[in-house]
Amino acid sequence: MNHTATAARTSGAPTRKLKKLLAEAHTLVADASSEKPADAIRALQARLATGRARLGELYAGARDKVTAGAKGTDEAIRAHPYRSLAIAAGLGMLLGALIARRSDSR
Repeated sequence: MNHTATAARTSGAPTRKLKKLLAEAHTLVADASSEKPADAIRALQARLATGRARLGELYAGARDKVTAGAKGTDEAIRAHPYRSLAIAAGLGMLLGALIARRSDSR
């Protein structure tokens, strides 16, 4: 399995777990006549704390990856400024041509 498929699979898991947790919280609030609401609330709070911690870890990991990518890009641009400028100009011209072509066809 490639990195993109793994990332897509793992990025959806916290969302599914959060939706499940929210559904359980909604059920708990709706069913206030339960005999042990305090125990259920404590269990739900513990799961919510675990979810928050996991979300914080995912955020920190994503932030670190973005920062590392930005630093790598900065180093590459500083090492080869003229090549970077030529690539950026070429991409700009290509995008401009594609946009102009699209607006002409309307």
